[in-house]
Amino acid sequence: MSHDHDHDNELDPFAARVRALETILTRKGLIDPAAIDVIVDTYETKIGPRNGARVVAKAWSDPAYADWLKRDATAAIESLSYTGRQGEHMQAVFNTEETHNLVVCTLCSCYPWSVLGLPPVWYKAPPYRSRAVIDPRGVLEEFGLTLPAATRIRVWDSTAELRYLVVPIRPAGTEGWSEERLAELVSRDAMIGTALAQEPQQTREPA
Repeated sequence: MSHDHDHDNELDPFAARVRALETILTRKGLIDPAAIDVIVDTYETKIGPRNGARVVAKAWSDPAYADWLKRDATAAIESLSYTGRQGEHMQAVFNTEETHNLVVCTLCSCYPWSVLGLPPVWYKAPPYRSRAVIDPRGVLEEFGLTLPAATRIRVWDSTAELRYLVVPIRPAGTEGWSEERLAELVSRDAMIGTALAQEPQQTREPA
């Protein structure tokens, strides 16, 4: 057996089947793994999360939209044309100085594809799915996020019926910024709750 299969036992059954299929198609010359990696990266870190980032930026900029997002996230998000499978029923949860929100799917990997793109590998991994509920503060610290002891961490369990979008706290020093520029501060991880919004660079917005 080739080395390519030596570590398949570390994958969940679905991932192992995907790996085996990719290996077969690659050996037959039907696919280019490098091209697939580029496509996956695009949907995982660029196209998908940019949708959610625009939702967050609009909520930061428009109080009326933020209120609508709190009351009916599905409709508010759909108004920006971000809808489809895995995103039909949404709830937005807003971080505050007192409460930090963290999203997990304990049963499988339910995830709002229409606003966040493809789920990261760690989101689907059993260690995250179990420990995010048992020790959310410890999990956040492993992501490099250490919150004040007084900050409450609320964990939301996504299901096939309802998925969540975390709206991080708007960074200070962004008054007057355009929605487009604000969106650049919002990462996929911040909308899952494993990170904060990025701090603004010390530059002025172009006129």
